[in-house]
Amino acid sequence: MKELAEKYNTELLIMTGFLDGINESLKGYENPIDTMEEDTVVKIEIDPEKLYYNMVEAKADWLYGLPQWDAILTPEKRKELYKAQKISGTVIKGPKIGRNDPCPCGSGKKYKKCCGKNA
Repeated sequence: MKELAEKYNTELLIMTGFLDGINESLKGYENPIDTMEEDTVVKIEIDPEKLYYNMVEAKADWLYGLPQWDAILTPEKRKELYKAQKISGTVIKGPKIGRNDPCPCGSGKKYKKCCGKNA
């Protein structure tokens, strides 16, 4: 941690905040942010797809809209990740059972005379 902060000429606290921000975008390993100390060894192997997805989730358009992404992910892949993230927060309800539809319990009765009787 201390080496990274010195390498990028920043405070240890700011480096910890940066690592916390990208922690869920790392390949297969998260750094122990809650228990970090200045001599903690950290791993920074970023998964660009996870990072882009997480930036969309955070509504950080100033980051996922940077032109540098053109060299990292194709426009098609970015569109796919964007759509996947937006759909992940959407509640999709199944078809509504009508009163005169067959009951889903399999009894053969109409829903209104079976499980929907007390609904």
